[in-house]
Amino acid sequence: MKHAVRSAILGLAAVCALAISGCGDSSRTAAPQNAQAQGNLMQKIKEKGKIVVGTSSGYPPYVFVDAASGEKKVIGLDIELAQQIADKLGVKLEVQDMGFSALLSSVTANKVDIAVGGIFPTAEREKAMAFSKSYLPTEQKLLIKKDDAAKYKTAADLKGAVIGAEKSTTQEAAAQKVEGAKSVGLTSVPDAVLELKHGKLNGIIIEGIVARQYLIFNPDLVLADVTFPDAKKLSAVALQKGNDDLVKLINDVIDENTKNGNFEKWVDEYSKVAVEKAK
Repeated sequence: MKHAVRSAILGLAAVCALAISGCGDSSRTAAPQNAQAQGNLMQKIKEKGKIVVGTSSGYPPYVFVDAASGEKKVIGLDIELAQQIADKLGVKLEVQDMGFSALLSSVTANKVDIAVGGIFPTAEREKAMAFSKSYLPTEQKLLIKKDDAAKYKTAADLKGAVIGAEKSTTQEAAAQKVEGAKSVGLTSVPDAVLELKHGKLNGIIIEGIVARQYLIFNPDLVLADVTFPDAKKLSAVALQKGNDDLVKLINDVIDENTKNGNFEKWVDEYSKVAVEKAK
């Protein structure tokens, strides 16, 4: 029985491969280094012949681990975007997978060149780093048990409920603002789904595009009708301040892939890949 519950949950567990999800971090980031030291990032990338991209997997279809591959390769729509940025620069792509709590600080500490993975450019983050144009608008949603669909219709219905979200994310920040509810931070989205299915949570705040992956494998879960203030979520590429030339190049790549429909195509493609690899 225990095995059946685990496999029903996370057909995505294999995909996530125990990785920490890449949704938006709401915590403070390290102060940036001076702009003069940062401003030649594009030149440095070209000189070393590669761009080091930081991400945090476990967030399909944005970024997730291909558990079927021997090298546990990170794939997803944000890796497609990163590859196109590398191609535009004429360099190789190197991906470094890490926990999300370390991801943005790795940008300001110059440990990675750019960061991707469903990153939301909040006002607090913009004080510490630069961001590209936004792409793939979506909304924060509440994932609940199907049996509770009639119970949770509005935010007022969540009074006394226990709401989970991934730690240090904009989803956790949203959960903390639900009046009368208790917020619980979990290490990853898969962990939160397990807690919900085991009855330890009444709901999970999760990004809409990501929620679709979990609904496929969990027919006992649904998205509630509850809406949240400032629910709109956008993604962007993060990098050190003072690199306007690189920001422009990244923006050009984003524009190209927005106009030609690649982002929507990648969402569909990697949603299917995540499902297939989790079977």
